[in-house]
Amino acid sequence: MEIGIDSFAAAYDETSRSVSPSDRLRDLIEQIEHADQVGLDVFGIGEHHRKEYLDSAPVVILAAAAARTTRIRLTSAVTVLSAADPVRVFQSFATLDLLSRGRAEMVVGRGSSIEAFPLFGFRLDDYDALFAEKLGLLLEIRDNERVHWSGRYRPALTGQGIYPRPMQNPLPIWLGVGGTPESFARAGTLGLPLMVAIIGGDTRRFRRLVDLYWEAGERAGHPRDRLKVGMHSLGYVAATTQEAADDFYPGYARALTDVGKERGWPPVTRAGFDAQRGTDGALLIGNAEEVAEKIVRHSEALGGISRVTFQMNAASLPQAKLLRAIELLGTRVAPAVREALASASNQGLGGLG
Repeated sequence: MEIGIDSFAAAYDETSRSVSPSDRLRDLIEQIEHADQVGLDVFGIGEHHRKEYLDSAPVVILAAAAARTTRIRLTSAVTVLSAADPVRVFQSFATLDLLSRGRAEMVVGRGSSIEAFPLFGFRLDDYDALFAEKLGLLLEIRDNERVHWSGRYRPALTGQGIYPRPMQNPLPIWLGVGGTPESFARAGTLGLPLMVAIIGGDTRRFRRLVDLYWEAGERAGHPRDRLKVGMHSLGYVAATTQEAADDFYPGYARALTDVGKERGWPPVTRAGFDAQRGTDGALLIGNAEEVAEKIVRHSEALGGISRVTFQMNAASLPQAKLLRAIELLGTRVAPAVREALASASNQGLGGLG
């Protein structure tokens, strides 16, 4: 199983919203470099177009990280494809792939925030149609150097070459999904790896949706080894469970309260947070042993996952704590998870990633 980190490049820390943006991005590159050094598998950068975040151009951040790393895979988390030009998206990530010597990926999605649509002149009424058309074009570009294509939302392509071509063939493209059944089925039908965002509730409730993905992939004739499931969750690791919870909660509560005001969510409480840290809750927060055990339980609950990515900066933690958490993930959590999964496989309990 691959274990990594996703970041939204928050423009603030736990005490202030006026931190130097340049310093924040410098810290983020340091985090990616440290993740590479401690053996984590992947680092993802989100995409937002609002004041609170510095990730409106994630591929630029990833390219800077490519020059400072040697083995970690570099991905978006997610690319808001509905509001982007698939030609430019492919060109940007193909260039990143060349710079990183074959370590680029992208996770594409419709986006959970809407600010990109008016910013780039798209209508929210076209939310689903935009994504379906642009995903189709992106995959066409990935598979063909010269593209013949026409659609509603972009001028036609009449055999133009799309360059550069990436080192990897094919360039990995994951489909990022929330809780919409049609999105799970679409990923399976297209034979794309699936990245499921699970940020709250009981992880087991996603099993029926993951099963839709496997079933759609099988019906479309895709081999099982081409299909894989990843999970993106809020998480944080510290020396003790109490330390992890106490570190993470204040920033988590503040961030979720701000988002909740926009989306009509109930107020965040410490009791609700602690419940989400429980056996079946989505939050991956605790000491290294507890978090490793919970990842294995999540994998079992979902029928086997291939990748887990932690979103830690929702809590606005200081750099020293984030670097320590990254180190614990790479040196303690990842080895424990892999040992547990290998033991389960040897005992005939396959399907755990």
